[in-house]
Amino acid sequence: MKTRIKEYRARSSLTQAQLAQKVGVRRETIVFLEKGEYNPSLKLAVKVARELNTTINELFILEDHDYD
Repeated sequence: MKTRIKEYRARSSLTQAQLAQKVGVRRETIVFLEKGEYNPSLKLAVKVARELNTTINELFILEDHDYD
């Protein structure tokens, strides 16, 4: 899965650590999310989207092979 978290986080002038604190996770979780190496729970995806003033659909992009 690809994400646009880094892009939206930059628009909000937040560091990875600041976003992590706001959504209640460790900074490393944000790092893995931004790299597409971690699939968040729905609850976490909603928290991140809300904090970045956007929607889950705008942040997370499913690729064809994600459905396999």
